[in-house]
Amino acid sequence: MTRKNISSNTEWETTVGYSRAVRIGPLTEVSGTTAVDEEGKVVGPGDIYVQTKYILAKIGMALAGAGTAIEDVIRTRIYVTDISQWEAVGRAHGETFGDIKPVATMVEVKALISPELLVEIEATAYSE
Repeated sequence: MTRKNISSNTEWETTVGYSRAVRIGPLTEVSGTTAVDEEGKVVGPGDIYVQTKYILAKIGMALAGAGTAIEDVIRTRIYVTDISQWEAVGRAHGETFGDIKPVATMVEVKALISPELLVEIEATAYSE
Protein backbone atom coordinates (compact mmCIF):
# COMPACT_ATOMS: atom_id res chain seq x y z
CA MET A 1 0.00 0.00 0.00
CA THR A 2 1.04 3.56 -0.63
CA ARG A 3 2.01 5.79 2.29
CA LYS A 4 1.00 9.46 2.25
CA ASN A 5 2.46 11.83 4.85
CA ILE A 6 0.43 14.98 5.51
CA SER A 7 2.31 17.98 6.86
CA SER A 8 1.12 21.22 8.42
CA ASN A 9 4.62 22.63 7.79
CA THR A 10 5.39 23.53 11.38
CA GLU A 11 8.99 23.67 12.56
CA TRP A 12 8.21 20.95 15.10
CA GLU A 13 7.48 18.35 12.43
CA THR A 14 11.03 18.64 11.13
CA THR A 15 12.66 18.97 14.55
CA VAL A 16 10.81 16.05 16.14
CA GLY A 17 10.46 13.99 12.97
CA TYR A 18 6.73 13.44 12.64
CA SER A 19 3.81 14.11 10.30
CA ARG A 20 0.50 15.80 11.13
CA ALA A 21 -1.16 12.70 9.68
CA VAL A 22 -0.24 9.53 7.81
CA ARG A 23 -2.49 7.60 5.46
CA ILE A 24 -1.74 4.04 4.42
CA GLY A 25 -4.49 2.46 2.37
CA PRO A 26 -7.85 3.17 3.98
CA LEU A 27 -6.36 4.01 7.41
CA THR A 28 -5.39 7.53 8.47
CA GLU A 29 -3.78 8.39 11.79
CA VAL A 30 -3.69 12.01 12.97
CA SER A 31 -0.97 12.80 15.49
CA GLY A 32 -1.58 14.51 18.80
CA THR A 33 -3.08 17.89 17.97
CA THR A 34 -3.18 20.96 20.18
CA ALA A 35 -4.73 24.43 19.94
CA VAL A 36 -1.74 26.17 18.36
CA ASP A 37 -2.36 28.27 15.26
CA GLU A 38 -0.19 28.73 12.15
CA GLU A 39 1.79 31.52 13.88
CA GLY A 40 2.55 29.30 16.87
CA LYS A 41 0.10 31.06 19.21
CA VAL A 42 -2.19 29.19 21.59
CA VAL A 43 -5.85 29.52 20.67
CA GLY A 44 -8.29 29.95 23.58
CA PRO A 45 -5.89 30.30 26.51
CA GLY A 46 -7.69 29.18 29.66
CA ASP A 47 -10.74 27.88 27.73
CA ILE A 48 -10.71 24.11 27.22
CA TYR A 49 -13.93 24.17 25.15
CA VAL A 50 -12.50 26.69 22.65
CA GLN A 51 -9.26 24.73 22.47
CA THR A 52 -11.13 21.48 21.82
CA LYS A 53 -13.26 23.01 19.04
CA TYR A 54 -10.13 24.45 17.39
CA ILE A 55 -8.31 21.12 17.65
CA LEU A 56 -11.18 19.20 16.06
CA ALA A 57 -11.30 21.67 13.17
CA LYS A 58 -7.52 21.29 12.77
CA ILE A 59 -7.91 17.51 12.74
CA GLY A 60 -10.58 17.93 10.05
CA MET A 61 -8.10 19.87 7.89
CA ALA A 62 -5.45 17.16 8.32
CA LEU A 63 -7.98 14.50 7.36
CA ALA A 64 -8.97 16.48 4.26
CA GLY A 65 -5.30 16.58 3.29
CA ALA A 66 -5.31 12.80 3.53
CA GLY A 67 -8.38 12.52 1.32
CA THR A 68 -10.75 11.59 4.14
CA ALA A 69 -13.07 13.47 6.52
CA ILE A 70 -14.32 13.85 10.09
CA GLU A 71 -17.20 11.52 9.19
CA ASP A 72 -14.64 8.72 8.71
CA VAL A 73 -13.17 8.99 12.23
CA ILE A 74 -13.45 5.71 14.10
CA ARG A 75 -11.42 6.57 17.23
CA THR A 76 -10.30 9.59 19.24
CA ARG A 77 -7.87 9.79 22.13
CA ILE A 78 -8.21 12.87 24.31
CA TYR A 79 -5.61 14.01 26.83
CA VAL A 80 -6.66 16.73 29.29
CA THR A 81 -4.65 18.44 32.01
CA ASP A 82 -7.71 18.80 34.27
CA ILE A 83 -10.24 15.96 34.15
CA SER A 84 -12.74 18.07 36.09
CA GLN A 85 -13.28 19.94 32.79
CA TRP A 86 -14.33 16.76 30.97
CA GLU A 87 -17.85 18.04 30.32
CA ALA A 88 -16.66 21.03 28.25
CA VAL A 89 -14.37 18.75 26.23
CA GLY A 90 -17.13 16.19 25.88
CA ARG A 91 -19.61 18.83 24.69
CA ALA A 92 -17.21 20.03 21.97
CA HIS A 93 -16.47 16.42 20.98
CA GLY A 94 -20.19 15.62 20.88
CA GLU A 95 -20.95 18.66 18.71
CA THR A 96 -18.45 17.35 16.17
CA PHE A 97 -19.03 13.61 16.44
CA GLY A 98 -22.61 13.31 17.77
CA ASP A 99 -23.94 11.33 14.80
CA ILE A 100 -20.61 9.66 13.97
CA LYS A 101 -19.95 8.27 17.44
CA PRO A 102 -16.34 7.07 17.19
CA VAL A 103 -14.89 5.12 20.08
CA ALA A 104 -13.18 7.57 22.41
CA THR A 105 -10.84 7.69 25.35
CA MET A 106 -10.28 10.67 27.65
CA VAL A 107 -7.52 10.64 30.25
CA GLU A 108 -5.93 13.19 32.50
CA VAL A 109 -2.23 13.83 32.03
CA LYS A 110 0.14 15.74 34.28
CA ALA A 111 1.05 18.28 31.60
CA LEU A 112 1.26 19.00 27.89
CA ILE A 113 4.20 20.64 26.12
CA SER A 114 3.06 24.13 27.21
CA PRO A 115 1.14 25.06 30.37
CA GLU A 116 -1.31 27.07 28.22
CA LEU A 117 -2.38 23.90 26.41
CA LEU A 118 -5.25 22.21 28.19
CA VAL A 119 -6.14 19.41 25.76
CA GLU A 120 -4.52 17.30 23.03
CA ILE A 121 -6.40 14.97 20.69
CA GLU A 122 -5.39 12.13 18.35
CA ALA A 123 -7.71 10.61 15.75
CA THR A 124 -7.94 7.51 13.58
CA ALA A 125 -10.03 7.47 10.40
CA TYR A 126 -10.95 4.68 8.01
CA SER A 127 -12.01 5.51 4.47
CA GLU A 128 -11.76 3.39 1.33
